[in-house]
Amino acid sequence: MLKWFVKRQLEAFGRRWDYDTGYLREIVDDAGVSAIMPLQALGKLGSYRKNVPVDAYAGATLTAAKAADCGPCLQLGVTMAETSGVKPQTVRAILERDYAPLSKEALLGVELALGTIARDGSGEEARTEILRRWGRAGLVSLAYGIVAAQAYPTFKYAIGRGHSCLSVRVGGETMAMQHPQYA
Repeated sequence: MLKWFVKRQLEAFGRRWDYDTGYLREIVDDAGVSAIMPLQALGKLGSYRKNVPVDAYAGATLTAAKAADCGPCLQLGVTMAETSGVKPQTVRAILERDYAPLSKEALLGVELALGTIARDGSGEEARTEILRRWGRAGLVSLAYGIVAAQAYPTFKYAIGRGHSCLSVRVGGETMAMQHPQYA
């Protein structure tokens, strides 16, 4: 009974976001409901957003998602960002690494994500400004978003369900994606 309920939730999520949850339903079938629970907890981690403007969150999460995957997980992030009110031109600029038109909020999220991914100290100025503007809750929100945006595609690749760079739809238009070279 619990398997049926969890699979229905996954199917509803897939319909809402136009996302293939087949790999998750297979995990429920093959490994049991308990195997999906950590991923559901990860979803909670990724949905924590306090004190941070939506453009800053999009800057951080989309940058992190693109670094980890430019397939279905990135598309899911794009769709969620647009649903949250992020303008398509902002999403496009983040994905194309065209930072000039971005708001300072979006750029702070991008800079934090890039510095986190590079692990080279380059995100320190962004981190300081994020703390000044939005406090510890804002910084934690962006950090959780970065972690979640990288974790799902990493998990999918580990189980053999990752996708190489494809294209994503932004504002109803298709954009070709190339995996960024962050290192």
